[in-house]
Amino acid sequence: MKKTTIIFTLILYVFGFTTLSAQAKFEKEKMSISKMLDDFNVAAAKAEYEKYFSFFADESTFIGTDATEVWNKQEFKVWAKPHFDRKKTWNFTSLKRNIYFSKDGKLAWFDELLDTQMKICRGSGVLEKINGSWKVKQYVLSMTIPNDVVDKVVSEKSTLEDVLLQELKSSKK
Repeated sequence: MKKTTIIFTLILYVFGFTTLSAQAKFEKEKMSISKMLDDFNVAAAKAEYEKYFSFFADESTFIGTDATEVWNKQEFKVWAKPHFDRKKTWNFTSLKRNIYFSKDGKLAWFDELLDTQMKICRGSGVLEKINGSWKVKQYVLSMTIPNDVVDKVVSEKSTLEDVLLQELKSSKK
């Protein structure tokens, strides 16, 4: 009985250590990603064009707040360049951030609430570890709309988006 107890205790210890070790690894990666995302936001605020775009993977997508804003990295760079040149960029500060990992730890995804010139927005995205650095594969910027004002917002945007809705429905046929 004593031998069985010792073996069982050892198994629990090894399993527990492995689990804690994996959790510690992900905590370290969370800190790394959090710093990367903060640096990403600071580079935009300081209009550091090359630095900002260095956070994106070569094959990546940026999805903006407007329904027409879905760009690959090169398209987003072209759109953003005049803003960076004029130093008229965006200044986002994370208020709350969640980071999650795939089981193998090669992919991560996040969502965060941001303090922006548009008030509270949500940033979310997918990250991939490429050559030892986390890179943005997809970034989605969304404006938050309090439930109490959804009807007003829908009313305000209907005229603009009704045209786009018809175009999208027609192109789907």
